Amino acid sequence: MTQSLLERLSPTNRVLKRAQYEAFAFSLYDGDVLVRNESHLRPADHEYRVTIVDGIPTTCECPADKRFDGPCKHRTALAIRPTILDVATQMQLVADGGVTTEKISTEPRDNTDIQECDCQYLNDNFLCWECVKTGRRELPE
Repeated sequence: MTQSLLERLSPTNRVLKRAQYEAFAFSLYDGDVLVRNESHLRPADHEYRVTIVDGIPTTCECPADKRFDGPCKHRTALAIRPTILDVATQMQLVADGGVTTEKISTEPRDNTDIQECDCQYLNDNFLCWECVKTGRRELPE
């Protein structure tokens, strides 16, 4: 039986609880993920780069990840949010020249697909993740 990512990382209960209830913001950064803790008074002072290798948050720049055994709350926060890990992994593939196996149209399939689309709320013709994931639209080259 294969272990889940969370089982492989094996965070302490304290770290797992903090990863669940603290207000984290995530952004892609050069193939990795910046994790910002919005729960702090100065969130910019609590932003750390988490390195992703093969879909696993392996290291974090925060002091706790270096000091303690086991993953920090930033790595754990990513582990419990598989969609964010999937996006980071896909972006690494694109950045590394990964090959897609199927050509996806940039046009919506039909009007019913547009009803649940968030692309209209994004600036500069960015695409929402749902459109990219479901194949409704393709990332620009």
